[in-house]
Amino acid sequence: MGSQSPRRAQLLKDAGFEFTIRIKDTDESYPESLPADEVAEYIARQKSAALIPELAPGELLITADSIVVLNQVIFGKPKDEEDACLIIKKLAGSTHQVYTGVCLTDGKITQCFTERTDVTFENLTDKEIQRYVSTHRPLDKAGAYGIQDWIGLCKVRGIKGSYTNVMGLPTQPLYAMIKNWPQ
Repeated sequence: MGSQSPRRAQLLKDAGFEFTIRIKDTDESYPESLPADEVAEYIARQKSAALIPELAPGELLITADSIVVLNQVIFGKPKDEEDACLIIKKLAGSTHQVYTGVCLTDGKITQCFTERTDVTFENLTDKEIQRYVSTHRPLDKAGAYGIQDWIGLCKVRGIKGSYTNVMGLPTQPLYAMIKNWPQ
């Protein structure tokens, strides 16, 4: 797996897969003209391309990237706590989209897909936002929140789509793709 996300690693482990983690610094920029719903897959492809030379025969590489989108504005990982608070304040009381792009490759064949989940937040007070950011430290999460912690437990009104996608890895379609991978 080409990701340093502890949530992605746990999801793969819980799905029953054995894997090793490989990380390579990769440029995560994207063309400004790219539609928001294509950005996560574009970045996942970039991560995959960077790691393909390190693949051994028979290995299957999984890379992924997640973004949060509200009104066509893309929110990745926050720069700092202040940025995290601003992002969550913008998401509060609205429905946003979480896109995760996933790529699988064995070095010869590459297959990628994007999963979308709509997430609706309740309103949050400034105090709730500040407490959440200071106690849960969501600086490594797209959109500055983790669905699996307080904000997901107490302030998400609804989810339309894959819960694990919001955690960073849509496990159901990924599992099916791995199980059907050409041998």
